[in-house]
Amino acid sequence: MLFASQFGSVFGTIVPFLFVLSIVIFFHELGHFLVGRLCGVKVDAFSLGFGPEVAHFVDRKDTRWRVGMLPLGGYVKFHGDLNGASMSDEASIAEMPAGEKAQTFFAQSVWKRAAIVAAGPIANFLLAIVIFTGIYLVHGRGVLVPEIDKVMPGSAAEAAGFAPGDIVVSIDGNKIDSFEDMQRIVQTSSDSPLTFIVDRHGKEVTLVATPRRRDVSTPFGTSRAGVLGVEANASVANWHVQHYNLFDSTRLAVGQTWFIIEQTGSYAGRLFTGRESTDQLSGPIRIAEVSGEMAKIGIAALLNLAAVLSISIGILNLLPIPLLDGGHLFYYAVEAIRGKALNERVQQVGFRIGLTLVVGLMILATYNDILRLTK
Repeated sequence: MLFASQFGSVFGTIVPFLFVLSIVIFFHELGHFLVGRLCGVKVDAFSLGFGPEVAHFVDRKDTRWRVGMLPLGGYVKFHGDLNGASMSDEASIAEMPAGEKAQTFFAQSVWKRAAIVAAGPIANFLLAIVIFTGIYLVHGRGVLVPEIDKVMPGSAAEAAGFAPGDIVVSIDGNKIDSFEDMQRIVQTSSDSPLTFIVDRHGKEVTLVATPRRRDVSTPFGTSRAGVLGVEANASVANWHVQHYNLFDSTRLAVGQTWFIIEQTGSYAGRLFTGRESTDQLSGPIRIAEVSGEMAKIGIAALLNLAAVLSISIGILNLLPIPLLDGGHLFYYAVEAIRGKALNERVQQVGFRIGLTLVVGLMILATYNDILRLTK
């Protein structure tokens, strides 16, 4: 019975994790694939996963669609590429007839190559918007009235003069409809003064508070964000489910996607400038754990996680690190300015450096996951 319980626990974690990861990876690579074909590039292979091939089929345009044994990534191999990292096989390309050479990724203009590369991260962002739109459209959104029930002693809220019963009406002129709306602004405004308009017993009162940067618990671990120091009045009377039409669902989905991009981008910026700790990075172990937890809640929660992960992977791939999409885009920007591509040797050195950075980042994130498990 103990073995069965342990197996069920592992199965309940691994399957949701692979489901979420496969969706995100598939749509990322599909972005590259679709724009590549649109630009007239022949696609030799579309792979979901790395390593030995588990299954495959070949479509009518001779693209080999394959599933690799190691499902922790994927790639699109264009005609003329040396490998899935889009490094060109110059010797092979040089021997191709002109018609065949025109179908290679290498032969495309710098703008077409940039569009093909950028399509992967853009597909990740679009996937998140589609998922969030579907969730809002089908399930609506739980809305908690932004009424304050408790003010923490010594908090920024106490210093600003907040009181139990206050209902937040606006922040810096932005209308606040829910406690979540208020949290979003506060979390991204640490150490910055905010002007609150609150309804206090029917009268509008203006308060100025500066959220303090504190550790906040999230599904992926602890992150640092602005904290006001208040608790919501979460009585049943203050909760309701708001339903939306397609237009409003899409509008909210775009806003949610942009909010996550801002939060993630802000953290990445602070990390690279030394103003943030790396202990907040999460790797595959933590993502697998969270996937299992979300699967227990329901498909909507699991899809929500897929949307968040899709945004994170989109941002990660846009970092200007050789080997990642952002590194390729950096090379193409240099090529557009110089009028010619960088030396092949320089690019290869850059890819090696990029590989070292990416592997180092994965090791660090996994190390953080293991530390969390041992606490």
